[in-house]
Amino acid sequence: MIRDVTAVLGICLCFSACARFEDIGRAPSFTDANDGNEHAAMIYGGLPPVTGPSRHVDRASLWSAGRGSLLGDRRAMQKGDILTVVIEIDEEAQISNQTARSRTGAEGLQIPQLFGIPQRINDELPTGATLDNAVDISSNASSAGDGSVRRQEELTLRVAATITQVLPNGVLEIQGVQEVRVNFELRELLVSGFVRPEDISRKNEITYDKIASARISYGGRGQITDVQQPRYGQQILDVILPF
Repeated sequence: MIRDVTAVLGICLCFSACARFEDIGRAPSFTDANDGNEHAAMIYGGLPPVTGPSRHVDRASLWSAGRGSLLGDRRAMQKGDILTVVIEIDEEAQISNQTARSRTGAEGLQIPQLFGIPQRINDELPTGATLDNAVDISSNASSAGDGSVRRQEELTLRVAATITQVLPNGVLEIQGVQEVRVNFELRELLVSGFVRPEDISRKNEITYDKIASARISYGGRGQITDVQQPRYGQQILDVILPF
């Protein structure tokens, strides 16, 4: 059993090491843009556009209401359309709690005249010992707590997202991925969630606070990020060791 566990751990370490060896001496590679949901949504669109006499009349009109006209609505509303997500987070929270509690109790019980028993026993006790104060109980307890939380976050980003699905109730599911590589460090920005078409502005933009079930990830990978992370063995020991 121990040999099997050791073999499995060895294989896992080999695979993790091979993944790290791929980035030695070169910058991290980009994610293939053709593998995401955005690319699939752009290729496989929704229902085909309506064709008929009304379509031709609309094209002949000077004031066409189509999306490509001067007064047309160019906001994203169909599967595969692109809109801009504006992320401006400037939040600050501060919480401070302080608790103090103290308790003091004392109880005393003396039996100097209990049928003369203490006096009889006192004669048998060593010099200085007595049972005059046979029972004496006292207690003292105190506790104090002080805690504070202070958090400040500031983030300003803009990313293009694609409508990947139009739900039956008209809500739009969006997803945006952005990768920027600087030397040997790759910055990744991921945005996903659900938006209402009426919340999209005339500039074809939507703010992050109007995205339901918003998932915003801003991070990176590369040599600097790899050095800042603790090794796998250290992370495992942090979980296993109880002290």
